[in-house]
Amino acid sequence: MTLPARLKFGIFLAPFHQLGEDPTLALERDLELLQWLDYLGFDEAWIGEHHSAGWEIIASPEVFIAVAAERTKHIRLGTGVVSLPYHHPLMVANRIVLLDHLTRGRVMLGMGPGALVTDALMLGIEPNTQRPRLDEAIGVILRLLTGEEAVTHESDWFTLREARLHLRPYTQPHMPLAVAAAGSPTGMVMAGKYGLGVLSISTPRGDATLRDFWAIAEQTAAEHGRTVKREEWRLVVHAHIAETREQALAEVSRGAGRYWRDYFEGTMGFPRPFEAERDGIAAEMSARHAWCIGTPDDLVAHIERLDGESGGFGGLLLQAVDWAPREQLLRSYELIARYVKPRFQGSLRNLEASQAAAALEAERVRVLRDEAVARARRTYEESHLSPP
Repeated sequence: MTLPARLKFGIFLAPFHQLGEDPTLALERDLELLQWLDYLGFDEAWIGEHHSAGWEIIASPEVFIAVAAERTKHIRLGTGVVSLPYHHPLMVANRIVLLDHLTRGRVMLGMGPGALVTDALMLGIEPNTQRPRLDEAIGVILRLLTGEEAVTHESDWFTLREARLHLRPYTQPHMPLAVAAAGSPTGMVMAGKYGLGVLSISTPRGDATLRDFWAIAEQTAAEHGRTVKREEWRLVVHAHIAETREQALAEVSRGAGRYWRDYFEGTMGFPRPFEAERDGIAAEMSARHAWCIGTPDDLVAHIERLDGESGGFGGLLLQAVDWAPREQLLRSYELIARYVKPRFQGSLRNLEASQAAAALEAERVRVLRDEAVARARRTYEESHLSPP
């Protein structure tokens, strides 16, 4: 196994809320979920930015993080991701540094080009310009976060004149930085060019493997004199866990079918990957190892499979989806925290070794225990039952 000694566990909270329910309550459940994950010891949560299509209803991950930070104690909170072509880079840098101070170093900056074309079209942004603008903005943000000199930069979409940040980052030299990799090689190229972490939101397209995907980052890093670390590569997975596979499928089948058919196919225009009844999509995706719908042991096997396919990564992010009732969703995260997370964070090693050592000595310990009890009984009887 090539995973680190302590694999990070977290969620990717786009979020995905089905149409037809109160959005205010949905946002409150998102905050409640982060409090639950904080209690369960999850490492991090990444919060999305979207402006259209109806399902993903957080427009500002920074505002959401500010509220979540007040309700949690330990979990790290990241933008997952800020769509850089929609914002002036100075404003992005200033907002994230402010959050870095307000959270005492619990914030992370995830960056991307913008996943929804409908967002870009509303803003009058030509989709073909989004990835070049991402590249340009990342370079400027890094200069603002790390440089001592004022930054002057003239672009066709923003201007900086002798610009610097009021506040230096609370985290030195800066908060963790990551870029989204959503199927195309752009994210991996950006990671290599600037030495960033990676949020792999979807698998590579075509015949490319996860190993091929990571090789792009390593090759690009070598070309630019940078390094990339597998420990800062996070994979996003769809998973729902229950005590049995049958129970897990029963809990999500209806919601997962609606999620796939109504959002990915009906709203986003993704092609249908296979023919299946709506309520059979979860079972089919799980059978293809695209999703993990099952038991804690199934998720352990899924992580080990991803480890083999990728050559190693540093974080597992669970895609947050409202595809089961609230209590069942919270229970799924609890089972992961109790039975999956410890398997990949070294929490059980000494406990298992201690139990195994005790088991080897069980017979000898039983004899010694019985002898000690018998001796104590004899001593008592001799001191209390013998005549004066």
